[in-house]
Amino acid sequence: MEQSDKEAADEPDRMPLNAGGAGYGSVAGSGVSGRVGDSESGPLLIPETEPEPFQQWRPMTKDELQVAAGGPGWRKVRRYLVLLFWLAWMAMLATSIAIVMLSPRPIATPLKWWQKSLFYQPQAEGSGGVNALCEQLPYLRSLGIGALILEGLFDKKASPLNLNATGERFGTLPQILHVLAESNKADLKVVLNVCGVDLLGAQGVAGDADETSNLTAHHALRFWLEQGVAGFAICDTDAAYSEKTLLEWKGVFKEFSSEDEERIVVVKQTGDILPPLKNSSQCNVTLVDMVMRSILPTSQHLLSPEEVADAIETHLQTREEDIWPSWTVGGNASHDLKELLLVLMMTLPGSPAVQYDEDIDPRQNVSLKVGSSHGDANKPSATHTEQEKKKAVALFTSLSHSRAREEALQFGSFTFLPFNTSTNFSSSSNSTLPSPSSPPILAFLRSWGCVQFLVLLNVGPEVHSLDPAWAPSLPKAGVFVTNTRLDRLGSTTLDTLEVQPREAIVIKLFETGSYS
Repeated sequence: MEQSDKEAADEPDRMPLNAGGAGYGSVAGSGVSGRVGDSESGPLLIPETEPEPFQQWRPMTKDELQVAAGGPGWRKVRRYLVLLFWLAWMAMLATSIAIVMLSPRPIATPLKWWQKSLFYQPQAEGSGGVNALCEQLPYLRSLGIGALILEGLFDKKASPLNLNATGERFGTLPQILHVLAESNKADLKVVLNVCGVDLLGAQGVAGDADETSNLTAHHALRFWLEQGVAGFAICDTDAAYSEKTLLEWKGVFKEFSSEDEERIVVVKQTGDILPPLKNSSQCNVTLVDMVMRSILPTSQHLLSPEEVADAIETHLQTREEDIWPSWTVGGNASHDLKELLLVLMMTLPGSPAVQYDEDIDPRQNVSLKVGSSHGDANKPSATHTEQEKKKAVALFTSLSHSRAREEALQFGSFTFLPFNTSTNFSSSSNSTLPSPSSPPILAFLRSWGCVQFLVLLNVGPEVHSLDPAWAPSLPKAGVFVTNTRLDRLGSTTLDTLEVQPREAIVIKLFETGSYS
């Protein structure tokens, strides 16, 4: 046994019997046979190749680049593609310019200062009132007021040819001149209301005034124009409301007028329609710059909601386009319609003329009226709180500033939206059905280009919701601009809108999904 082990150790190079088998001393897949003689010819190890020497990068030459790009022909193709791109771009630009130039668009109407202004008729009793008014002028200007109409300056019982004879309401002549000077500092125009003052004397009632009377009146006009007065307001029942007189006045006004400081004639309309000028068959629109009209008719009794709605609808349907209008409230309406009438007056075409309102008087905490001077029917039964006063100022400011910045509210087109209450509006689910005598909801549209403002007025005592079939051509979505309750913010849809009693709403319309 020991001898056998020794023999095995002495023969280390003896090959095993299966040395030629696959996987042992042979290269797989090399085709080497398992025979002993053939196994010696197959490599047992693959020698490692020497790494190639490092080659430094260099840019391709022009010829090499052309060869890589497919030859010199590609350069021409690229040139043609660049040229085609620029030609297409220029064609699209030219088409866009042509579309912009040829598309119909509204032309902005240049407005005179009185067409853009918000007029305010203040109260000032005696010297104390005049001094207080002077202190309020910067505050009034901040509210968006652009011009004042001063009434009661002249004593109607004094000599009709003496315009310098002041009345008791505004104090002495120096105090009136002080008001004019302070108004000029506050950037406020001033119009003197001489309605009811017989400027031409008794002879002007039956016919034209004599030469002496006219010369004296012209001298008085020049005196006030030199003090910076922007114009005069007369009534359509005055003797001065004649073609001859106004032609002479216009001649005097030209001496003090400029393109931005034109002096104007305002006529207060006392009836339903403006009568023709005296001694003339028509109203010469070149002689009258602005006509002041009342929304509500003169009445000794408190107007019912139905009467108020009828008066508003009459004005909305029959509008005169010849002379620029100025709107006051007038009439006798209940106090809870005050804010609604203010919204109406500020959104109608023309220049609003707001009469004294203690809600925007910083000295007062008691609310009075927007525009009526007939009796005490508009006075509230209780003193307003400071919060209610702030609310009134906020509504006034919101309306005045919206009108100042929105072209549609300044000179945009006006469209009355008539409808049948029973078919276009439905009662709220939480209220009873509208009574047959309930006043209708009134609505109109102010448009300029793509901008549209919808104004809704609910004069009645019931809640109404808009019917989806009402005015199908209007956009169904919008954003609240303001409302009388000052409790509506953000976007809305007409299909879900409910108009509360005595509420007025101003909505800026837009297509659904276009507002951000």
